[in-house]
Parts: sequence; structure tokens; C-alpha cells
Amino acid sequence: MSPTEPPAAFPLQLLSGRFAVCRLSAQAPVPPWALRPNARFVCITRTEDELSIVCPESDVPPPVRVAERGYRAFKLQGPVPFTTTGVVSGLTGPLAAAGISVFVVSTYDTDYLLVKEASLAAAQATLTAAGFVFR
Repeated sequence: MSPTEPPAAFPLQLLSGRFAVCRLSAQAPVPPWALRPNARFVCITRTEDELSIVCPESDVPPPVRVAERGYRAFKLQGPVPFTTTGVVSGLTGPLAAAGISVFVVSTYDTDYLLVKEASLAAAQATLTAAGFVFR
């Protein structure tokens, strides 16, 4: 993080609900369940190796075999300027030191940090101790 941008400069918001991280074949079409227009948070990423979808856990139908469920999401209150450095490492560093694994999604304006629900309280305590503020 830039020396002029303390963690409190970018408050965190805990999004409601649980999320899933799904992996589909790289050739698979984007499924209709991933395109629900009123979903609060959906991330669809296609690479040559996979189609990855992060969405509300309740939207993932049972036939989806490769899905990690039970995530909670923190939204970094942005927008975070592209010139700002170290924001993600400022979040993930303390969590890694505490043994808390994360899944990170970045957008044009901000970053989202997903942790397993079982680690939620520890993640919040760790990030608070690192100087982050929750709104």
C-alpha cells in the first residue's frame, strides 16, 4: 500500500450472503444461472484453461460438480485509483500470516476478498488489527 494511503483510506464492507467459486470447462457457454441480472456480485472469467464463475451460492444448481461453496465477501470501498499500490497485499499479507486463505477478485474500480465463512470472524479481527475499517 502506498505510504500516503493507510488501510483506513479504503474501508471494507461485508457483503450479505454466501458465495461459491465454480470451475467449468473452458469451452462451456456461460450458463444462464450465472447471468441473473439482479445478483449483487457475479464474476465471470474465461481463460484458455477454464470458465470460472463467482456468484451467490444459492444460484449454483446441484449439477455443477466443481464448486467451492461457503465463501463470504469483503468489498473494498473504491474506487481505488490504478496508481495505488499494495492494496491487495495489504489485505492478503496479514491474512496469510494468520493462516487464512483467500480468493481475490479485482474489478476496474475495486477489489473483493473472499474467505470461507468458517474463517470470517478471524479474518475480520485480523484485518481490523491491520488497520482496516469496516462499514
